[in-house]
Amino acid sequence: MTKQKPNILFIMCDQLRFDYLGCYGHPTLRTPNIDALAGQGVRFTNAYVQSPVCGPSRMSAYTGRYSRSHGSTWNSFPLRLGEMGIGDHLRPLGIRTALCGKSHVVADTAGMARAGIDPNSETGKLVAQGGFELWDRLDGVHPAKGRAPSHYNDYLRNKGMNGDSPWESWANAPEGDDGEALSAWHMTHANRPAKCPEEDSETAYTTDRAIEFIDDAGDDPWCLHLSYIKPHWPYVASAPYHDMYSADDILPVKRSEQERTDAHPFMAAIQNSRVCTVFNKSEVRERVIPVYMGLISQIDDHIGRLRDHLQAIGQDKNTLIVFTSDHGDYLGDHWLGEKDLYHDCSVKVPLIVMDPSDQSDATRGTVNDTLVEAIDLLPTFIEYCGGEVPNHIVEGHSLMPILQGEDHPLRDYIISEYDFSTRMARLDLDLPVSDCRTQMVYDGRYKLIHIEGMRPILYDLKSDPDEFNDIGADPASEPIIARLKAHLLDWALKHHTRVTMSDTAIKAEFGSEARAGIYIGVWDDADEAEIHQVGHLNY
Repeated sequence: MTKQKPNILFIMCDQLRFDYLGCYGHPTLRTPNIDALAGQGVRFTNAYVQSPVCGPSRMSAYTGRYSRSHGSTWNSFPLRLGEMGIGDHLRPLGIRTALCGKSHVVADTAGMARAGIDPNSETGKLVAQGGFELWDRLDGVHPAKGRAPSHYNDYLRNKGMNGDSPWESWANAPEGDDGEALSAWHMTHANRPAKCPEEDSETAYTTDRAIEFIDDAGDDPWCLHLSYIKPHWPYVASAPYHDMYSADDILPVKRSEQERTDAHPFMAAIQNSRVCTVFNKSEVRERVIPVYMGLISQIDDHIGRLRDHLQAIGQDKNTLIVFTSDHGDYLGDHWLGEKDLYHDCSVKVPLIVMDPSDQSDATRGTVNDTLVEAIDLLPTFIEYCGGEVPNHIVEGHSLMPILQGEDHPLRDYIISEYDFSTRMARLDLDLPVSDCRTQMVYDGRYKLIHIEGMRPILYDLKSDPDEFNDIGADPASEPIIARLKAHLLDWALKHHTRVTMSDTAIKAEFGSEARAGIYIGVWDDADEAEIHQVGHLNY
């Protein structure tokens, strides 16, 4: 039965680079199902996250707000009580909104305690999950000493894969020559298959659970955040994905000697960290990246399985599908590993949006270079579901006009933020925690990185698309820097925290003093009579 109300399938991968997909130009990586989705929707080529780190990036996507607005500026920093997530906006519209996979949300337990919210109550459970109904949470980093996933370890144990953390000893354990579990943290083992069979791997399991949710929802409208942990580290894949690709398939490394020998002090401090220096070695890239690619092809295969299921139950015609990532992965580019900084391979993400409605038929298979931020997804969901976007809370812009063929530029510049107070760079640079703030502003050509207390970094992506040459110290760049800093100031001075009163409510408030019988600035009866006539205090 075709449902009358819309569904949303919000797929997010973790640490997936924009250029490691077939439809984004990778020459050998096979992603036919994601490519097919791009052929049926709009593929955005200038989509940027609001922080190149898992937690704050996701909190921005879930709240539709910048990091400085929601306050969760690093992994495991609690999401402040009162911040509204996707479910808080969609549930009043009748949309069941659930999480299946990773979210990185950490509850503001102190705030809940002050407000008297019982964490075991229905409200407490929703607040603790950032507004999502917890269907299945699997954050993808669950060593024996850490927090367990909500269901996955029990699932593996029921399959005979036992241990203090089956996630660590099976799903992410490379198999040794004698069947023993090797350490996933040692990237030298990345080319070995995981001990866990593919059908029980994180990606396969999360897809199974997503299908179970869709079936459980039945004819009720839903929004499912299907959040795959991979291809995020540990770089471990089950057979056959562990050796599907070879070193011949990886993209050439993008880095120059000048980036290392003449590095900005901030960049040099990051380059010196272990997660970066290890990827300076060609053998690490050649061992890890083919597995990274295999994990992406595995996700693609399971997305195909999921889409087949939607078609089989007749829900493919009323389900908006979004495919994206929370950030990229340096993989050795620019002498860096992990993510954290603002080169495109880290802060730019793939974004494909497929609107099933007839109004979007004209844009199917198109490529769009509009400047898009991850915070634009939530207002897109709200509008798609028939709601009105609360612009005093949600800072992004709906993509629905673009999907439906309107020439609709969203913004003049992109903003992203990175707080490095928890990183070794703070100590190397001898900075107080409060000064470890950076912001990126990008206008489609020039990318400025503002670092508190230091000169800015500047790239010209027209003449230097690989972002090798920092021209921030060049006196000729001063007018460009001034213009981009003006953009940054414009953004910083906007309302970010006035979330309890909309513009409409404020307009309606005008004249409330007179209506309440409060007559300040009055000298005599004539003044009061004038107030009654015009309906306000002229104040």
